[in-house]
Amino acid sequence: MDCIFCKIFAGEIPSEVVYRDDDILIFKDIDPKAPVHLLAIPGKHIESLNDLTESDTEVLGRLFIKMKDIAADLPELKNGYRIVQNNGKEAGQTVFHMHFHLFGGRRMMWPPG
Repeated sequence: MDCIFCKIFAGEIPSEVVYRDDDILIFKDIDPKAPVHLLAIPGKHIESLNDLTESDTEVLGRLFIKMKDIAADLPELKNGYRIVQNNGKEAGQTVFHMHFHLFGGRRMMWPPG
């Protein structure tokens, strides 16, 4: 498989890891769009939200809990943060391995796109 996020999860491509376990990885984005910009991915290759199954419920729940815990530990995020998931090409998804962006450290604007 030629998925960059699968390669990052497997350790074939280096990343600045914030959290890792057997099922999830949270790492710093190499092209940050905010002072804090992390990417959170499941280890299992899931192309998009449309490809989720009931068997993915537990790992995604843990992924969100871990993002919340990391946000609570970062002083830059004490006043708030944003989690974004782009689903499909027209929504801006460029890596087709489901992932979540955790942004913070500055005032977020609305609407975002």
